[in-house]
Amino acid sequence: MTFPFRIQDVVDISIIAFISYHVINLVRGTRTAQMLIGFLIVLATYLASQYFELHTLNWLLSNFLASIILVIVVIFQNDIRRALTQVGAGRSFSAQERVAQGQVLEEIVRSAVLLASKRIGALIVFERDVNLNEYIEVGTRLESRVSRELLQSVFLSTSPIHDGAVIIQQGRITAAGCFLPLTVNPNVSKTLGTRHRAAIGLTEETDAVVVVVSEEEGKISLVREGRIIRDLDAGTLRNTLQQLFAV
Repeated sequence: MTFPFRIQDVVDISIIAFISYHVINLVRGTRTAQMLIGFLIVLATYLASQYFELHTLNWLLSNFLASIILVIVVIFQNDIRRALTQVGAGRSFSAQERVAQGQVLEEIVRSAVLLASKRIGALIVFERDVNLNEYIEVGTRLESRVSRELLQSVFLSTSPIHDGAVIIQQGRITAAGCFLPLTVNPNVSKTLGTRHRAAIGLTEETDAVVVVVSEEEGKISLVREGRIIRDLDAGTLRNTLQQLFAV
């Protein structure tokens, strides 16, 4: 018996392909990808235990897989939250908002270049859809407009809050001296310092974008979704930020 190929089948396959593509992009290069590989190995072992009639192993794995949904929600809660916020993202900006956003990004770019030229380390975080208040609470409230002069003074070694991150919300510096979670991804290069590891750690858990200035090398990096782009010049940094924030 043959079944006719319907237009609904095309739509069905397209939706599954679309979801699969975005899930792969979301987890590629992160701890989640490694965990998914581990789950696939467990599933393959379970099927093998059934085939070869390894009853004790099969019983253990069947009990584990029975609660797999709960395990996935617990382990991947940050990735699920990030994925859901990305689905709801993409609001349009007015012309006035775009100008203001463009001015903020330009100040950040010039600040990063200035700090890099002076070998002053910096960690500048852009909040997007996922709220960063839990990190702001442990920092020092500033509630100030973004300016090169303020950023330079914050990150000078003589400043009491130079070791933490500056967090920008809605085009304003909300807080400085904020401490971020360090990545525990074993694939991250051992040559990266604490600032870079903190930037990767935050972007693994949220959809934030982070600009990092290396104190040792005087180079600028951009981090998002747990991935780092290193050694950026002013033009590349500016263009990347403008694309990310649709300016």
